[in-house]
Amino acid sequence: MYDYDLLVVGSANADLVIGVERRPGAGETVLGTDLAVHPGGKGANQAVAAARLGARTALLARVGDDAYGRLLLDSQRAAGVDTVGVLVGGAPTGVALITVDPSGDNSIVVSPGANGRLTPADVRAAASLFQASRVVSTQLEIPLETVAEVVRDLADGSRFVLNPSPPQPLPADILAACDPLIVNEHEARVILGDAAVGDSPEDWARILLAKGPRSVVVTLGAEGALVASAEGVARVPSVAVDAVDTTGAGDAFTAALAWRLGAGATLAEAAAYAARVGAAAVTREGAQESFPTAAEVEAL
Repeated sequence: MYDYDLLVVGSANADLVIGVERRPGAGETVLGTDLAVHPGGKGANQAVAAARLGARTALLARVGDDAYGRLLLDSQRAAGVDTVGVLVGGAPTGVALITVDPSGDNSIVVSPGANGRLTPADVRAAASLFQASRVVSTQLEIPLETVAEVVRDLADGSRFVLNPSPPQPLPADILAACDPLIVNEHEARVILGDAAVGDSPEDWARILLAKGPRSVVVTLGAEGALVASAEGVARVPSVAVDAVDTTGAGDAFTAALAWRLGAGATLAEAAAYAARVGAAAVTREGAQESFPTAAEVEAL
């Protein structure tokens, strides 16, 4: 019996968000809206998104002993996430600087801060959390060596989900553990590197699958997603919505998919549900505050 449906190992940032009419070019200054500060970071976002949907969720992360760190802890607890694995101190809390244009598209620059101090030793010290978790999800806003340690510390029978964002080439042992590896077009191209990349998501998925993951999911924004495994490749549609802000939508997708896989859904079923969750998230501003409950997803 698992205590947690999902353990998220990853980043926790304060999101500093400004709306702009258009994003500036090199050397250019543009005026924006008033600054808004939100709890964010891919790890913290995934944990809140899963908990909102009803998953029993824990977070392993590191924040600074500062106001942003307290903001992040408060937001996790308010969503029902177990924060026993959140470490405090060692560096200032990570910060993401986000600009959002009128179409809802965003550009993000991240200062890792305490996220860069989440170490393999921290992962080993949290062995009890890994033993108690059905699915473990992580991203690349923490050191790659820490992600590699997560793979080594997985409990027998647990499932590993990776969204390699921001993307970088991945070693074979991490790729081999992914079930699934979740990428968008940009992430797929970075991970594939010099490999021959076709023009279609089906091509990207098949080539990625040949590199070792047990399964692959390619997110396609408003077009839904594509799933690939030894059983084949299939498209999964999304729901048509009016996008307001795409910040955090990918994190909501990943969290929902990881949770549904742990609950016994097939990869295609989990991706279809996750696409609905991601669609609901883009209809509201912000990251964590945009994440829907299970009831809101059903009503979409």
